[in-house]
Amino acid sequence: MSQKILITGGAGFLGSHLCDRMIEAGHQVLCMDNFFTGRRENIEHLISHKHFELLRHDVTDPLKLEIDQIYNLACPASPIHYQYNAIKTMKTSVMGAINMLGLAKRTKSRILQASTSEVYGDPEVHPQREDYWGHVNPIGIRSCYDEGKRAAETLFFDYHRQNGVDIRVMRIFNTYGPRMDPADGRVVSNFIMQALKGEDITLYGDGLQTRSFCYCDDLVEGMIRLMEGDHIGPINIGNPNEFTVKALAEAIIDLTGSASKLIHLPLPSDDPKQRQPDISKAKELLDWEPKIELREGLEKTIAYFQDLVD
Repeated sequence: MSQKILITGGAGFLGSHLCDRMIEAGHQVLCMDNFFTGRRENIEHLISHKHFELLRHDVTDPLKLEIDQIYNLACPASPIHYQYNAIKTMKTSVMGAINMLGLAKRTKSRILQASTSEVYGDPEVHPQREDYWGHVNPIGIRSCYDEGKRAAETLFFDYHRQNGVDIRVMRIFNTYGPRMDPADGRVVSNFIMQALKGEDITLYGDGLQTRSFCYCDDLVEGMIRLMEGDHIGPINIGNPNEFTVKALAEAIIDLTGSASKLIHLPLPSDDPKQRQPDISKAKELLDWEPKIELREGLEKTIAYFQDLVD
């Protein structure tokens, strides 16, 4: 059955892929974005579709709509962007959650919060399970994002307990793919752009810190299964295959045929040393696990960035 679906941050990297999936499924999509990090070119191909509507609006401002489902994806997600205006980042997470939860309460809509693995901070438990409470610096340069997302989760569960709002909470681990912002400062986009331009690839620290990289199509599938399922979460959605940042750089050099060299710079403050999801819950409750291996996903992502460079 066709539904009216609001996607905040809908012109962003993940939001735009979600818009595609919802349009393909026959739903009416209202894509909301303030275009701080979202990009019009991500959703340009949908503008003329009869079931797609674009609304330029900031999630920190209240909104009155009639809607059936809300995917709350609005928030800068890369350190370079969320640290640019730390107060605004915190407002986006907290005030955005309050506004969207208020809308969900009024319209009796189901609402999904795109939370993050950053709620686990620099983890002392590995891999990270949903019952781990995290190890976060509340006053560091990353805390505007980490603590903002933690506060948003608090609000979601309080609105659920106190007001009966139908919530879903997913914790997104590192995700990559086409439509990433080439200047967002994340390792995948950084390394690919440096390799394609023949520049040195910058590793922070020794490059042995680990990350788990999930391709965007897999991630969006997990998001939809959580929204359509019976479990409120929180549920980790990510790829449990763990790689060092150095191994990622070497794979990208190999796939691009680049002559780039690896250089080392100091490790940023509060940068997590390990990041790997335990996805047992997603497998059991959503029958979900990622399908696309890193090398295949990187090939698709490199092809997208190659077009930008050309």
